Amino acid sequence: MTCAMGLVENFVSHNAYRPMDIITSRKGLTVEIGNTDAEGRLVLVDCMNWVQEKYKPKILIELSTLTGAMIYALGTEVAGIFTNDKDLSKTLRKVGSQVNEGVWEMPCTEHHKKLVSPKHCDLTNSPGSTDAGASQAAAFLKCFV
Repeated sequence: MTCAMGLVENFVSHNAYRPMDIITSRKGLTVEIGNTDAEGRLVLVDCMNWVQEKYKPKILIELSTLTGAMIYALGTEVAGIFTNDKDLSKTLRKVGSQVNEGVWEMPCTEHHKKLVSPKHCDLTNSPGSTDAGASQAAAFLKCFV
């Protein structure tokens, strides 16, 4: 088992990125900065890409809050998960119930992918819409798995 943490320090400076800037991720996908407050996603996807290249894991579990939108959707008593592995989802829900931690699988559909797909580059880290914010974040991360 391997654990990786992408850690950065945020500074305000003349060369900090701004909304509408386009950067290139480690994977090579171009990302429009839709919100400078969603910078954690940029660090996270580069970290995920590095782990996949270096360790070639069979299962990649990413743990983060992603967005306060999950609390709006589920409250504070249930954890939301996004997965492309139904067996893993079932296992996590079962283990969660054994330790009184509610777990609910959230949707990540083509609709959510379209929300984070601008016209002039590959992705946006935040499209500016509050429509399904947690699912938007998951759709963004999914592009890097």
